[in-house]
Amino acid sequence: MAVSSPLLALAGCDRSDAGPARRPADVAYRVGRETGQPFPVLLSQRDRPAPYSRPLPLPAPLRPVSSTATEDVYELVARAGEAQILDDVATPVWGYDGQFPGPLFESRRGRTMRVRLRNELPVPIVRHLHGGHTPHRHDGYPLDYVVPYDGGDHHLHPGGEVHHGEFEYVYPLDQRAGLLWYHDHRMDFSGPQVWRGLVGLHLHRDDEEAALGLPAGERELPLLVCDRSFGPDGQLLYPSLDQELRHTPGVLRDFADGVLGDTVLVNGVHAPFHEVRQGSYRLRIAVASNARHYRIGLDRPPASGEPFWQIGTDGGLMAHARPLRTFLMAPAERVDVVVDFSGYPVGSRVRLTNLSGGRGTTDLVEFRVTGPDDRPVWRPPARLSEIERLDPAGAVRTRRFSFTKVPTAAGPTFQISHHMFSADRVAARPRQGDVEIWEFTTDQQHPVHVHNAHFQVLDDPGPLAWKDVVSLGAKDRRRIITRFDSYRGRYLLHCHNLEHEDMGMMANYDIR
Repeated sequence: MAVSSPLLALAGCDRSDAGPARRPADVAYRVGRETGQPFPVLLSQRDRPAPYSRPLPLPAPLRPVSSTATEDVYELVARAGEAQILDDVATPVWGYDGQFPGPLFESRRGRTMRVRLRNELPVPIVRHLHGGHTPHRHDGYPLDYVVPYDGGDHHLHPGGEVHHGEFEYVYPLDQRAGLLWYHDHRMDFSGPQVWRGLVGLHLHRDDEEAALGLPAGERELPLLVCDRSFGPDGQLLYPSLDQELRHTPGVLRDFADGVLGDTVLVNGVHAPFHEVRQGSYRLRIAVASNARHYRIGLDRPPASGEPFWQIGTDGGLMAHARPLRTFLMAPAERVDVVVDFSGYPVGSRVRLTNLSGGRGTTDLVEFRVTGPDDRPVWRPPARLSEIERLDPAGAVRTRRFSFTKVPTAAGPTFQISHHMFSADRVAARPRQGDVEIWEFTTDQQHPVHVHNAHFQVLDDPGPLAWKDVVSLGAKDRRRIITRFDSYRGRYLLHCHNLEHEDMGMMANYDIR
């Protein structure tokens, strides 16, 4: 059905000078429902490709433009491009180097990475390396804009740095191995700008990981999972109030709880296939959806045992591996699993599926077993990684944060502890080196992300692990514990449902 509800134009900063709202023109946004999803689904207006008709793209890592003994320098351009997502028409995207997803980065612990970002888009951008321990000036604070190289008229909130045309982000990357990812973090517009393509993966390595003999090379598959919807001309459909993304933030009211697409993409392709041998494969999965949650499994589990060995999560390797039949993933979470195809006959087709999906959102990747493997099957050792367990008795304090949807006459806002985001408000000031417990409570689903800090989730029965996103359900309560041993400065705590984030659900914290 066509959306007929009022407009929603609310976010966390004052926008009295934000300019007039621009209602989406010439597109009737249609709302659908999907079993098991709490929010409406944005329906496409063009047919999606048939599942398992196109191969899985696996991009090679981006090459540095220069290197020294201690660092690597990269150049990256945010610009318009096209992606062949649908069968019969190219889809316009805003991408890093014009690609969707953006180029794959690969780094190693102890080597500094410098990324010179040039903005050739018509809007400001902000690059955040999600999962990175990064000096605050380079973390991607939402008010630290890189404005367009060619200028233009944009509403910019005060409270950050403004870089004209380009900026060099410096990432020391003195941290354990893990799957990181990078995405746009512009104030009020993260949702539509990530949706249009400003997202990519980053593999970070270290010696501890290398010693495990994990599946590598063609047997290591980085998978970026996201959902999108498509307009009548093949464009990425998103219900922004201001389709130019220049002045007025917000979405149509029906989608205020989060924009769910009706087509899931893996590395930019709907339901690709990939040929594998009868051996072990490492799947590095990151969810880059704005609001969609997933339950991932195989449609044909092995005859005995579980199909997955989970070896890592957001913050890298867990203390030890655990067997899983399925696993849940919220927006921004990462999961590192090993799959053994040795028990499947040659010619088998085994599908990685979203068990909580519907038509167009169930199919992820079809693995086609083509022949025997000359490498031994990988088996997990008794211990994967040495991880210090943080003792709650050593915490210097407990802080409590509530994540709530608050109705107003103009529409809902999303708040942390009764406050919408303000550049001037600091919700916590931990001291560098202190251990703290943070308790989160929710009214509805909220994946909570803390910048510049990996944490452990208390009361979690799984193997000891480092996380940077904790997924909370409706009326939930979770406690995390962390040591603030990274860089000093101002960082963010926020919901990683991007529509909630854009409508105020962020807070500053300052490491002193």
